Amino acid sequence: MESTLPVLLGAGAGFLLAVLWFDLMFDVQARRLDGPDGDARLASIADYYRRVTIEAFPANRLVGTVMLGTIAGSVVQLWRAPSSSALVSVLLVVTPVVLAARRVLPNALRLGARGDDLPMQRALARRILSDHVFCFGCVLAFLVLLVW
Repeated sequence: MESTLPVLLGAGAGFLLAVLWFDLMFDVQARRLDGPDGDARLASIADYYRRVTIEAFPANRLVGTVMLGTIAGSVVQLWRAPSSSALVSVLLVVTPVVLAARRVLPNALRLGARGDDLPMQRALARRILSDHVFCFGCVLAFLVLLVW
């Protein structure tokens, strides 16, 4: 089992990076929301988040399950072999998961519902972009630390 844990953690981190990459493919449009085609870009981002957060049930629960599994595995790794590296690994995976649960998911649900006025929707899209960039960096650092 000990040799299996790093493989499972790597698979979890790889899955989360892939999900973040797909999100970022839509999120990058938020950089140009003030341009002439800004409303179309915003609609594209909002439609994406409506599909993946609201309409994708129960498949959308897989992302949360992988997040929790990766946290659990990193905590087990810290418990089995306490080290500063293992502690940093836990922090690198817990931080983006907490951010996703407390801010990214609620903002994505809100954007996907399109109930706010356009300036607020633009602000939500930009906030989601910056949060996803931060989360991507954390998960990538987690994976690098894991294989280092």
